[in-house]
Amino acid sequence: MAQRNQQQHQSANQDGAFSPLRLVIFLGALTMLGLIIYRYYFGESRAGYTNVPKEVQIKYVPSDFRTDVDLENALPILQNPYRYSREFDQLIHDFNLSLLNHVANRMNLSDSLKAAVRQQYEVHHPYISKLMFNDFVALSDTSAALYGTWYQTEGASAVNVLNEVASKYTCFFINQIMATLLKTEQGKIYVKGEKVDTPCGVALTEGLQPMIARLREKAAIEDFSKSKGILEERVERAIAELGTMEIRDRKGIGASRQTKVFGMDVSSTEMEMSAISILKVGFKLDKYFDIEMSQKSGIVTVTLPEPEILSHEVFPRIDKLDVGWLREIDQTDFNKNMDLLRREFRQEALESDVMDKSKKRAVELMETMLLPVIKGLNPRYQLKVRFKNVNTYNTEKDTAKEPVIRD
Repeated sequence: MAQRNQQQHQSANQDGAFSPLRLVIFLGALTMLGLIIYRYYFGESRAGYTNVPKEVQIKYVPSDFRTDVDLENALPILQNPYRYSREFDQLIHDFNLSLLNHVANRMNLSDSLKAAVRQQYEVHHPYISKLMFNDFVALSDTSAALYGTWYQTEGASAVNVLNEVASKYTCFFINQIMATLLKTEQGKIYVKGEKVDTPCGVALTEGLQPMIARLREKAAIEDFSKSKGILEERVERAIAELGTMEIRDRKGIGASRQTKVFGMDVSSTEMEMSAISILKVGFKLDKYFDIEMSQKSGIVTVTLPEPEILSHEVFPRIDKLDVGWLREIDQTDFNKNMDLLRREFRQEALESDVMDKSKKRAVELMETMLLPVIKGLNPRYQLKVRFKNVNTYNTEKDTAKEPVIRD
């Protein structure tokens, strides 16, 4: 009996004794359970940050945009895409490659990846160039070409069309090439550095927009240079026909002559004369006419000479003429009366506000004719009309009008 109790006590001590194998199994199971829970709740949300492959970790660095596009030849090519179709293809090639090179520099890619970017673009260039050419000529319709020819804004219109087409395709080929070269995990790229943006955003804001701005500035200068002579010719013709003021007036004058002998009237002559006056005020553009454009201030200044009397006609009429038998009035008296009427008409016109009205009408004419042209060059440009006194030697008198803006 005592021996059986001793055996049971030893068996109980063995069951309650510490077992290293059980502890290892328990800790292993607990660890696996913890990993399962961690991956289930936290693994997906942090996968893009903790498991980023080295080849898709991008650090943005500062870089100035540089382009090999020839701005001097770009405008003629854009204005005549069919005539210069081969040059247009090369222009698009250099244009897009400049954007890609800038994106690669900003992303601080290795030299091997930069070379791969250029090689990859050569694969996509044929169809991209064809798509951009078709869209460009489709947007450059015949009505737009006619408008540009009339107002001499072909360059600005062509640059605007290029901007629209390039904005449409830039993000497409940038994303296509970068996604091909950079093997991303779940489509994510880890980026850091200065002025962080998407590759597409870098290409649009730091490459495309500055390049379009340079082309627009070049186009504005070229269009204005082409149109200056035509504008001056149009303005000169219009001023001669429409830019004058006409004043019509009527006055009368009377004269009487008497002949006395020994204090007695022996003969008398009376005359009443009236006349109408047609006086025209305008501008002699052969004396002075100038158009200047300031890119810094955005003001186009048109300078005209001061208005003056262009012509003055007097049409007399004899209303009453009683001639005595001694004929006291002769041709000299008629001429004196005519000259007196003419001087009176002219003096009243000069003392009135006809010159100011003529200036106002000239300004309105400039606005009507030139504002569409100026706004076509650049919407921010304003028009200023000035008048210069060129009749007095070595004397200059300018009258400036505030810039006029018409939307």
